[in-house]
Amino acid sequence: MNLNDLRFLLPACTALLLTVSPAAADDWPQWRGPDRDGISKEKGLLQSWPDGGPDLAWRTGGLGEGYSSVAVANGMVYTLGDLEDGSYAIAISEKDGSPVWKTKIGDAGGHKGYPGTRSTPTVDSGQVFVLNQHSDLAALDAKSGDLIWKVNLQEDFGGKMMSGWRYSESPLVDGDKVIITPGGRDGTVLALNRKTGSKIWQTEGWTDTAGYSSVIIATIHGVRQYVQLTGESVGGMDPESGEVLWKADRPGKTAVVTTPVIEDDVVFVTSSYGVGCNAFRISKNGDNWSTEEIYANKEIANHHGGVVLIDGHVYGSSGGTFRCVNLESGDLGFAERSAGKGATTYADGRFYLRAENGPMALLEATPDGMKEVSRFDQPDRTNRKAWAHPVVANGKLFLRDQDILLVYDVSK
Repeated sequence: MNLNDLRFLLPACTALLLTVSPAAADDWPQWRGPDRDGISKEKGLLQSWPDGGPDLAWRTGGLGEGYSSVAVANGMVYTLGDLEDGSYAIAISEKDGSPVWKTKIGDAGGHKGYPGTRSTPTVDSGQVFVLNQHSDLAALDAKSGDLIWKVNLQEDFGGKMMSGWRYSESPLVDGDKVIITPGGRDGTVLALNRKTGSKIWQTEGWTDTAGYSSVIIATIHGVRQYVQLTGESVGGMDPESGEVLWKADRPGKTAVVTTPVIEDDVVFVTSSYGVGCNAFRISKNGDNWSTEEIYANKEIANHHGGVVLIDGHVYGSSGGTFRCVNLESGDLGFAERSAGKGATTYADGRFYLRAENGPMALLEATPDGMKEVSRFDQPDRTNRKAWAHPVVANGKLFLRDQDILLVYDVSK
């Protein structure tokens, strides 16, 4: 190989490295953050905010209609939204919100009262994976937005939902697989090849309709597995074969949304509409798995905003209160009035609570009680519910509200 060959080869190699680079440590590359637990790994953040809130770094519009949150990775911000002619995956610059690309995924619309996209993109090794409200699942090039493949969960995999609010799950990417929940008699959970979109497996014997929760990865009794919650049950699956390792009945109502949280062998789930929360202990004897319900109560009935597990205690919104429950016993630590029902994220010793009717609050909480440290009202609030979860990444707080994105500087 001569020098001229190297001169042309090196830029290509550099581009390849940039394309497949993983997200940085302080990025937020998927639903509920790096580990899908609602916890940011950042330190050195503001422990309180000035009157009126932290400084606004930038804002942008043009993101369309819907309730999707954002993923932040490698200097880009990714989201979904309905524009006039369809549902789009959208990428903007993390530096200033300037547009980078947008790619049409499918039709716009959806539920009559709550139209628009719902899920959060997943960014991994140069690809972005998105699911719109009509069950169009697509893989895109993260830098260009070029479509790599697209499937439809209902048409291609027999997908069916528990109710009519439309698909809201955020895809899970694990190695060479994309994990998603079409629901229905062809199999509740599905694994696809990330490069081609072809089916690897679909669960046999688990045929619940899909809820609105997203699959997570857990290690229970030393066994790595996928865990998902539906409107009828919660279960764990072998990543390679899709075999259902264990499953526990857990009936929900209307819409089961909240992502499970897990510590050791205890799986905690919660949903609203009068259901509450449940914890299951997962046991393993040889190759045989079993489940035991530890408790079922209504101490936390989380609707859509998620719960966060810190030091053996579950924190989250339940109606207009913010609550804490002991994971092992189900005992209530506290229930105190808050800024309102909303979505919860945790970063650097503080809970970020975004109330669905507008206020953004910073909370300090332990199992013994809660103190609201700071609060501000988001400017330019739309008349829609603020259901997009707050994201804390790279010293910034990202708040999506339908067409706009507000980005605040929360670093010290």
